[in-house]
Amino acid sequence: MKILAGKFYGLGVGPGDPDLITLKAFRILEEVNLLCVPRSSSDRDSLALQVVKRLTGRETERLELSFPMSSERPVLEKSWAAAGEEVARKVRQGNRVAFVTIGDPMFYSTYAYVLRHLKFHHPDLETETVPGVTAMSACASALGIPLAEGDESVAVLPAVYGLKDLEKVVREFDNVVLMKVNKKVGEVAALLDRLGMRGKAVYFSRCGYGDQYVTANLDDLAGRRLDYMSLLIIKKRGFAGDTQAGAGGMNR
Repeated sequence: MKILAGKFYGLGVGPGDPDLITLKAFRILEEVNLLCVPRSSSDRDSLALQVVKRLTGRETERLELSFPMSSERPVLEKSWAAAGEEVARKVRQGNRVAFVTIGDPMFYSTYAYVLRHLKFHHPDLETETVPGVTAMSACASALGIPLAEGDESVAVLPAVYGLKDLEKVVREFDNVVLMKVNKKVGEVAALLDRLGMRGKAVYFSRCGYGDQYVTANLDDLAGRRLDYMSLLIIKKRGFAGDTQAGAGGMNR
């Protein structure tokens, strides 16, 4: 019996709404025989897998890979290497493996580290990356807020790693997107107040999910438990003309 050549895919499944997955990613999901599902810990469901479950009823064998929530580079590199070797083993067995990731595979995704390991240690393996809709694009579209217009500049910061350069970035860029900002909202609000920019930011969490929440009034967030899957869009020129956000935000 001829053994089919294996292949490794990186599939972006969008920010949470299964309708936002690309046709190409959907087609590949229907063809692969092994789903590689990233997990941040053993007791948390993969957000990407939740999207896939809502999208297709097809049962596909899963390979769960755990990645620690750690800031220590050696710990992370060890997990990336272990995941890469497990994926390589499965692909060499002839499996067509899809690593599903929320958002885009090349935008703050663990997939990129696994892919890098494979390219360096297993350069003969066939790989393909399929882009996905990012959370910031989906949030901007949902609110009718352009991320950039004309000659405007945009900066994207992973707030989860700290905001030591935020004031400098806000002063130098027209628009700023803070990813995973849930634990830093108070700090950001204080900075915006100090800079006279209160009212020039919109908070968005769990875009595309049933409990999606958005507000342009950061005071609404006081005492509220904020989700890890959240972002903040800051527009130095404000939201004039953007009807939904400019009206003070919308809560859902």
